[in-house]
Amino acid sequence: MASHSFDRTVAVQTPRRVWPDNPVAAVWGTMVGKKVVMAITGMVLVGFVIAHMLGNLKIFLGPATIDTYAAFLRTMGEPLLPYSLLLWVVRILLVTCVALHITTAVQLTRMSRAARPQAYDTKESIATTYAARTMRWSGVILALFVVYHLLHLTGGVVGFQPGEFRELSVYHNVVAGFSVWYVSLFYIVAMACLCLHLDHGIWSLLQTLGWNNARTTSTLRALSRGVALAVFAGFISVPVSVLAGWLR
Repeated sequence: MASHSFDRTVAVQTPRRVWPDNPVAAVWGTMVGKKVVMAITGMVLVGFVIAHMLGNLKIFLGPATIDTYAAFLRTMGEPLLPYSLLLWVVRILLVTCVALHITTAVQLTRMSRAARPQAYDTKESIATTYAARTMRWSGVILALFVVYHLLHLTGGVVGFQPGEFRELSVYHNVVAGFSVWYVSLFYIVAMACLCLHLDHGIWSLLQTLGWNNARTTSTLRALSRGVALAVFAGFISVPVSVLAGWLR
């Protein structure tokens, strides 16, 4: 009787790795992860915008109040921390958030396009808002405005006559800077873009956090729009008051 030998191959499976070597990179590589990053950085930036707007409104309390506030921002943490150190920490955090926010916005747009390589024959804007459709353009204008704004009222590099800009004399600098009508006009246009950006951005943030449902949708939409309009009104009140002669 012939003997038969059978070769049995045992498949050895490598255990699947449950936790990635770099969980941060793994999350960053997904669309959901990028939306979370965009939401978190968005919350930080919205908080800063509101705080900055409230700080600007101190100008209506007079030169001493707004100038003292500007000095306080630079002396925070003293004597434990060196002069302006805490302010620079905040600035670096904000720049990081802006960079991450823009990067995720660009990458999410590319991922969305890659998921649908075939363009629509006819594209209609259904169930969307003007703020949502202009999100990219408002973001570009805001990025350009931030650069100009820092060079203008923070550094005094542009928009002032030689010797006109005074370090830490915020009231004087704001009145002198916004007395130029086209500078104020650019500021107002930029704040309109910020209003549109906040309107859609806050709504998207709330969606990403999962706070919206059938019962809360109208309330959250009203909240995002209300915050955006309040920020717009607060910011433009300063250049409008300068041009009207109420601040001088």
